[in-house]
Amino acid sequence: MKVTKVKPAARYRLEVEFDDGARGFVDLSGFAGVGVFAAWLKPGFFEQVAITSEGALAWPGDLDLCPDALYMRVTGKTPEEVFPLLRHQPAYA
Repeated sequence: MKVTKVKPAARYRLEVEFDDGARGFVDLSGFAGVGVFAAWLKPGFFEQVAITSEGALAWPGDLDLCPDALYMRVTGKTPEEVFPLLRHQPAYA
């Protein structure tokens, strides 16, 4: 999954769209002010979000978020649904 569009919204939310057409809002307010995400509390910093060449979201200072995790938050899909090879495979005899 790759993010193809991003638009900051109020209260540490982002409107995102992915390369498969899935889109929606992701609430990142629970991260704001915690650890490396303390930088988001600086006025205007969160709004500096950009899309990397790998389709991840990034901010100045090498702060980024995995597009796969964002995709699962937006779509409600499980890792097994997003990555079918993660499904349990029967053991070979």
